Amino acid sequence: MQNINKSGGIFMQGATEENKIKTRKRILVLTQFSILLGILAVVSFSPLGSIPITPIMVASLGMVPVIVAALLMGTLAGSLMGLFAGIFSLIVWLFIPPPSFLIILFSPAVSGSFWSVVICIVPRVLVGTVTGLLFAFFRKINRFENKIIKNIIEFFAFAVSAAVGSFVNTALVLWGGYLIFNDQLSALFAGSAAIYDWLNSMIDALGGTFSPETAVLTAINIIVLTNGVPELILAAVAGYAVCKPVSYILQKQNLLY
Repeated sequence: MQNINKSGGIFMQGATEENKIKTRKRILVLTQFSILLGILAVVSFSPLGSIPITPIMVASLGMVPVIVAALLMGTLAGSLMGLFAGIFSLIVWLFIPPPSFLIILFSPAVSGSFWSVVICIVPRVLVGTVTGLLFAFFRKINRFENKIIKNIIEFFAFAVSAAVGSFVNTALVLWGGYLIFNDQLSALFAGSAAIYDWLNSMIDALGGTFSPETAVLTAINIIVLTNGVPELILAAVAGYAVCKPVSYILQKQNLLY
């Protein structure tokens, strides 16, 4: 009878310890998510969200909290953070829009179309979804015992997942917006000498030429090059530099998601 009680006590102690770990993980996830949401709000509503790379290249930090959430907390958390990013973006373009012809893509008040809401929100959600799923795939296949191979795949898990997630946003927002609002953008370009002046200056800086018939697509591709590429690189660096050491510490403490 005494042995049975001892066994039962050990079992209860083990169950209690497991519950404590689960509770700590939940608290940690909520804390991480809250901190990242606060960072997202700062980079969304302040000039701190943009980093000039060169005179014609600017990287936005808006997707970094989404990507970090997906890498540290999983696909669901990343997608939810992306939803907040999309809502914040919609608020900015509705109430404090920057001076850009892209307002047609993001502001339903200007475009008169619900597609602007879709472009603001859906690509951001998919950043978290794609990043989280791709990272989970890399972790699933990383079963190698060789440390060099394991570390290489781990690097790709963080960096490539983050880079692909960032490019999902760039591609869906800009090229998707071009396909949906091509007519409105063409009409805007035709009536604005300022936009053509900007486009000419950008083309001159890049050493190329363009024709009026392809002005809209050329402008979109320039933004992909000057904004999307730096953001992709920034996401890859941040994804690895931030999430790798944090994951290592959490794994040591048995708190990794």
